[in-house]
Amino acid sequence: MSTPATPADAQPSLPPDSELVARARNADQRALSDLLTRYQHRLFGVCLRMLGTSQRDRQTAADLTQDALVKIIQGLPQFDSQSQFSTWAIRVTMNVVLSHLRSQAVRKQAHAPGLASPHALRDNATESTHLSTRSSVFDRSEPVSIGSPGAGRRRQEHSGPSSVQHQEELASVADALAKLPTDHRAILILRDVRGLEYDQIALVLGVEPGTVKSRLFRARIALRSALDPATAPPTPPTPPTR
Repeated sequence: MSTPATPADAQPSLPPDSELVARARNADQRALSDLLTRYQHRLFGVCLRMLGTSQRDRQTAADLTQDALVKIIQGLPQFDSQSQFSTWAIRVTMNVVLSHLRSQAVRKQAHAPGLASPHALRDNATESTHLSTRSSVFDRSEPVSIGSPGAGRRRQEHSGPSSVQHQEELASVADALAKLPTDHRAILILRDVRGLEYDQIALVLGVEPGTVKSRLFRARIALRSALDPATAPPTPPTPPTR
């Protein structure tokens, strides 16, 4: 029996991350380049979704992605390989973005007299106290589609008015996402965009695995409230001054 011919357009199998990491540690520059090229686009996506959608946000995201790649190169000798390289790379990137956002918030507060002290920004990941689970809309914790990079491959192609509506919906979700506290934004991106498992998210964010589910539930509620302000609980009236 003759061996079937190999298709001309068949792609050679790519080496796994573990092999590229091992080779990069042994000063194989080609392996290091391949490893960074493999992840730079998804790390850029993490940065961009944490920042916003403007042209300035895109430039900042590109700069932060470069910063993260430098930290990944510097930290590669200490990477213990107990977790997946992808999880570790996203953790490094998320730390870079969160550090940038905290610094940005402190600078804004420094130029806004009369507002909260910069010390109050130490933990920018505080849980929102203005969310409500009373509405039946929030009885479920399914993710809201926020434009996963692979979503286009998994969904049926949109065309005509449907495509315009789809793009408008994605833009609305992106705007709502940008208004959320950074902890909500981060966990939604890690779970609903990047598709990380709960234990991986816990490693990226430095929290207990049991905390991830409850935070994710609250983050999805916050996103739905941002998308439809009518479902948000009313602001309590200000007591009259005496």
